[in-house]
Amino acid sequence: MDRRSFLKTSALGGTAAAASTLAAPAYAQGNRTLTMVTTWGRGLAGVHDSAQYVADAITAMSDGTLTIDVKAAGELVGAFEVFDAVTAGQADMYHAADYYFVSQHPGYAYFTAVPFGMTPQELVNWYYHGEGHALHDELGQIFGLKSFIGGNTGPQAGGWFNKEIKGPEDFNGLKFRMPGLGGKALGKLGASVQNIPGSEVYQALSSGAIDGTEWIGPWADEKAGFQEITKTYYTAGFHEPGAALSVATNRDVFEGLSPAHQKIIEMASAAGHQWSLAQFMNNNGAALQRLQSGGVKTLEFPESVWSAFGQATKDTLDEFMGDELFAKIRNSVESSMKASSGWITKSEGAYRVQRDRVLG
Repeated sequence: MDRRSFLKTSALGGTAAAASTLAAPAYAQGNRTLTMVTTWGRGLAGVHDSAQYVADAITAMSDGTLTIDVKAAGELVGAFEVFDAVTAGQADMYHAADYYFVSQHPGYAYFTAVPFGMTPQELVNWYYHGEGHALHDELGQIFGLKSFIGGNTGPQAGGWFNKEIKGPEDFNGLKFRMPGLGGKALGKLGASVQNIPGSEVYQALSSGAIDGTEWIGPWADEKAGFQEITKTYYTAGFHEPGAALSVATNRDVFEGLSPAHQKIIEMASAAGHQWSLAQFMNNNGAALQRLQSGGVKTLEFPESVWSAFGQATKDTLDEFMGDELFAKIRNSVESSMKASSGWITKSEGAYRVQRDRVLG
């Protein structure tokens, strides 16, 4: 039995409609429940909320004819096993940060974030009005996935450290949690980089298994409790200037849905992106004030460190340019980013500087 036939008859893969003599495609009939596995611990601030929002939106938009059973990390498969579970048909869809899957293909990093990459606005410009969505789909086809962005954390913090970082040499030997290509770049500065699921980071930091960690930003970091362990917090990071989250459905399952249900998944994911971004950005300001009031020292990396980040990033990205699809995605991103950045800087950027000066 081939993979497509197996998925169409498996319990999680869905039941195919009976063969028809008509040329039109046959879609599964009646109410459907799809299993969504996630990389998030249940209740993990913001990211699990994003997955649940998309799931609830799909149910509401379909008037209950398509429901999503959300499984948190570890409830069906482990956090970093969701990609394989969906491609194999063990689950129907996942909600995750696609940069967790750079070992499958490095191009996946661009559909979460790459160091010195896109802000959330630049990302959606590229994704919805440039080549972004088409490239996400081209990448997904390799692995039997139909993918959409379905969340965004906004710009992420530089992270929590057990000491101040005064120069690039301070990363040498530092045990630090950072996923994606940002982690690979940090490794070039001598850090011992680890990729740890979000629900396990607190224990790793408190036990001394790692010396520092990035997670998301003030609100999610406060919820995770990192301020209980260290008070040294770098608020601007190089690695994730606007991290998208993704909804990916097994392609055979997706193609077995009606066009209406397919569109609902697409639109619920898009709504989830904007809702999630607003949730993080709405909560971060007040959380930062609480952290500072609680004794957290907020810092910025010195320019020598930013310069080292920049060179390490270039070296990291250049290593993958031999892959044709990676190069295609990178060139598309950088072209779009340059096109968007000029106007954003001269309009919103200049306005914000003057607004903050005038209003104080």
